[in-house]
Amino acid sequence: MSMPAGSQFEHGYATAEMGYREISEFMTELGDKMNHSTARNVFLNAMVKISKGVQSAMGELSDIDSLDIAKDPRFQSAIEAYLKEA
Repeated sequence: MSMPAGSQFEHGYATAEMGYREISEFMTELGDKMNHSTARNVFLNAMVKISKGVQSAMGELSDIDSLDIAKDPRFQSAIEAYLKEA
């Protein structure tokens, strides 16, 4: 997905075994027609729900928006590592 000109990512990108395009192709093969932007939106919505839960458990220590936390590759990597351990 191309980003607007001048976009900068302070903490890089999160890496995973499957990208949004591969997820959308997999879901389409299973019968749920999905494009890569929908896969990204579903993923980010799930990350927002997790970040809100973490913020409420921690007593909302910061004023950072849940969406900003959800988009942070460090947060995504931490959630991925936690899920692999479980």
